[in-house]
Amino acid sequence: MARLPRYVLPGHPQHVIQRGNNRNTIFASEDDFSFYETCLMEACLKFNVQVHAYVFMTNHVHLLMTPQDEQGLGKVMQSVGRRYVQYFNFIYQRTGTLWEGRYKATLIDTDTYLLTCYRYIELNPVRAHMVASPEDYRWSSYHANALGRYDQLIKPHDLYQQLGKSVKERQSAYRSLFKHHLPEQTIDDIREATNKAWVLGTERFEEEIANLIERRPRPLPRGGRRS
Repeated sequence: MARLPRYVLPGHPQHVIQRGNNRNTIFASEDDFSFYETCLMEACLKFNVQVHAYVFMTNHVHLLMTPQDEQGLGKVMQSVGRRYVQYFNFIYQRTGTLWEGRYKATLIDTDTYLLTCYRYIELNPVRAHMVASPEDYRWSSYHANALGRYDQLIKPHDLYQQLGKSVKERQSAYRSLFKHHLPEQTIDDIREATNKAWVLGTERFEEEIANLIERRPRPLPRGGRRS
């Protein structure tokens, strides 16, 4: 069965996940994290894709990205994937695949879910019980978005820019978002939409996307009991 094309709308953000094969380690040292970041930054510049938020975990990455054309996101992930695998295999004297198949991505309803996805991504190390606060985890965009640390990889989304009139106001408003926990249902919705590559948004947003790309934004409800 042929794979369906991904949902891609130029100028529209996507939540992207790429995992290590069998959930194996993809970052074993600080140099690994740094090299992946460099690969991602250079590919995004080359293929005109913006990164708004990210977290690099030991066996997977989360990215909030906006491509400016239909091919940009795929080209970035392909470039980073190939380049990083070559590096990782050389450093650790290994062969074969590193990634768990294709990256997963979901088109996001900006008004409803964008800032929620920012938080979902940057709180990943907290949910994994690696740190008590997102600021304690080094390889995350939280330091740029909430604390103002310069990060070449980050391009603030317009909705983030609307959080305040000045840089300090925006950072303060952004930190305030983290005072409240994400509801478990919201976390489940983001996970399901991303892992299954469906659209994440309201029914109205899903209808708009379906009309634009002439595909259902999510599967039809199943009848009966699941086996």
